[in-house]
Formats: sequence, structure tokens, C-alpha cells
Amino acid sequence: MESWQAPRLPQPPGGGEPLRLYDTARQAVAPAVPVHDAARMYVCGITPYDATHLGHAATMITFDVINRVWRDNGHDVNYVQNVTDVDDPLFERAERDGEDWIVLGLRETALFREDMEALSILPPRAYVGAVESMDLVAAMVERLREAGAAYPLDDGTGDYYFPVSAAPGFGGESHYDRDTMLRYFGERGGDPDRAGKRDSLDPLLWRGGRAGEPSWPSPMGPGRPGWHIECAAIALRHLGDRIDVQGGGNDLIFPHHEMSAAHAEVATGVTPFAGHYVHAGMIGLDGEKMSKSRGNLVFVSRLRADGVDPGAIRLGLLADHYRSDREWNDAVLKTALDRLSRWRLAATTEGQADPRPMLASVRDRLSDDLDTAGALAAVDAWADATLAQSAPGSGEPSVAKDTVEGLLGVAL
Repeated sequence: MESWQAPRLPQPPGGGEPLRLYDTARQAVAPAVPVHDAARMYVCGITPYDATHLGHAATMITFDVINRVWRDNGHDVNYVQNVTDVDDPLFERAERDGEDWIVLGLRETALFREDMEALSILPPRAYVGAVESMDLVAAMVERLREAGAAYPLDDGTGDYYFPVSAAPGFGGESHYDRDTMLRYFGERGGDPDRAGKRDSLDPLLWRGGRAGEPSWPSPMGPGRPGWHIECAAIALRHLGDRIDVQGGGNDLIFPHHEMSAAHAEVATGVTPFAGHYVHAGMIGLDGEKMSKSRGNLVFVSRLRADGVDPGAIRLGLLADHYRSDREWNDAVLKTALDRLSRWRLAATTEGQADPRPMLASVRDRLSDDLDTAGALAAVDAWADATLAQSAPGSGEPSVAKDTVEGLLGVAL
């Protein structure tokens, strides 16, 4: 699948600070130093039944900053992202609107790419759809079946499940107790009450073909994959048995990341699958969680169509720590627009304040579990000093511009 156009990525002078990130599995901030020649990062992408909302954007910006900090440290980055372009929510939306699910998926994926390009997100090296990965996923299910880690239901559906008992470390990524797991599993696409499963938490690996649903051939019979196995198969194929970061929103901690890690670890015998499991917080709107069910989603494309500068969208989502659940409202947008205007004015002012302390502070703050609020404050201080000067300073305009554009992804 085609990715999007890469933004300009300037390199500020000097070297970056080694990155430390919070790992959900260890429940602590730890060095995120790549264990291979290139950093390996997998970020779970969209199910393209709707446009890119601010929750998607906040997550993608988080991992874009990680990508930028690694590159500032001199690391190559092998970044992979999937598109779940075959799944029940896509079929349901297509049926509701009376259109072909393939057309819907292609259209929304194209809009997502446009939004990512507008937000200056560095593109993944491999942007991979589920549909184009059917042979790969089916082969991994068969691999698990041969290892005794997949079983069919005895109801003639052709459905195969993964026994969580096959994964010795199951639960070590999320640290949730069983009751919490069961609740989230039921709320987030699982089927804890399905009859015939060995354990209520066992996730679907392969859904046998049904009338009116698309299906693909496999050693298990015609069908399509479950959600978690898709990401495990794509990540293993494009990044190998051990990756540095598996990322997404904090709603993916369980079941998605717990299950996909279990699939990968049982298939390869390599533990842990990821050095860091990194999760971004949720975005709320005017005091309520932003969700499809509430009908209060704010779409990036709508903001862009209304003339909102993508740089301001990015700044608004960077203003608080990535792990926190945070708000989007008119005040957040106004603060971001004012900040962007002030930064741009400072960047075009002759005799800028010395940007080197600002660069050092931005690097220091981003290296500390992506303290973007601290990084933005450092740029604010530089902009204030520049605009307050009554006489020409000794600034280096390219350094300030390269710092903001290269590390924060905000075009000046």
C-alpha cells in the first residue's frame, strides 16, 4: 500500500539526547536505545470506516516525535504501520451507508494519508493493509496451529481461536486482573461469552467464511483473520522477531497489544516481542471522551477545510504530555494558533536571541519520555526573548527553524 509524501526533516546542529520512554509492561520509564542497527517501531493504524479524528492524530504525532528524536540521535528508523482494511466496523459502516466496503476503505485511507501529510508526519517505511497481507496472516495462523496454539470450535463455522494458556507471559504487558481483562475484551471487539471456547479470553485467530462476507483461502479453510493476529504477522514480517516499540492509543493496551504480543512470542519463542509498549492518551472534547458513539469526533480534515493551520493542530496536541488523557476545545486551539503566530514572527525577526540554549532544552525535554510541554515552553522562552530585544542579537535563524521543524514537526 502506498504511503504519503515525507515532510522536510532538517537536522539541527550537534547530537540529540538518548531517548527514554515509559514502557507499559515494565510500568516505568526506561532507555529506548535500539537493539538493532535501525530502530524498529510498529504503530497500529486505522480501520478506515471514518475520517481521521483528533485521537488518531494525537497518537500518530506521538510516534512521529519518537521517530524524530531517534533520527536526531543518528539512528535509522524502520517504521511500519498497518491499515485494518477488512473488519466488522468497516462492513457495518458500508452497509449503513449503502456503499461497497472496498470503496469506503480506499477513500478513508486516502483521506488519512492526506491528513498525515498535512500534519508533517514522517511516513512509515512499510504501510501495509490487511487485505494485501492475507497469505502472510494465514501462514502465521497455520504456524500457531502446528505449534498447538490454535484450535477450531466444534460448531462447523471454521473459526479458530488462540488459547491464552499457550502464552506463559500472558498478562505481563497490561498487568490487568482477569475481571478487568474480561470487561475490556467484551468492550473492545472480543467475544468472552462465545460458547465452545476453552477460555473466555481466547481471541479469534481466523473467522471461517460466512455468506455475504469476503473470505480468502487458507490452510484452515476460507475466511479472514482476527484483529490481533494481523498486526503480529505484519510486524514479524517487516520488522523481525524483536522490535523496539509497539505503539498505539491506551485503548490498545488490552486486548490488542496483549494479544498480538502473545501471538508473536508463541510463534517465535522470542520474549518480549517489544522492548517498549508505548501508549498515547485519549482526546476529549469539552469535558467528554471523544468517541464515535457520542457523535463528538473532531476530524482533522474538517479543521483543515475550515482553514485551521495544521501546525496549530499539531501544537494543540503537543501541549500536554502524550500519556495523559487530555482535552480539545476552543481555548486549546486559540492557544495553539497564538503560539504558532508568535513563533513564526520570532523566526522572521532580525537579530534573534541565541537559539542554542533553546535547542539544548528541547532535546533534553523530548528525551525525557517526550515532555513536549517542556519543549514547547523552551521555544516560547526563545520567542519571547527574540521579540523583546530592542537591539539586534546574535541568533542563528536556521538553528531555531531547524529545531522546531526537525524535532517538533511544526513548520515555521
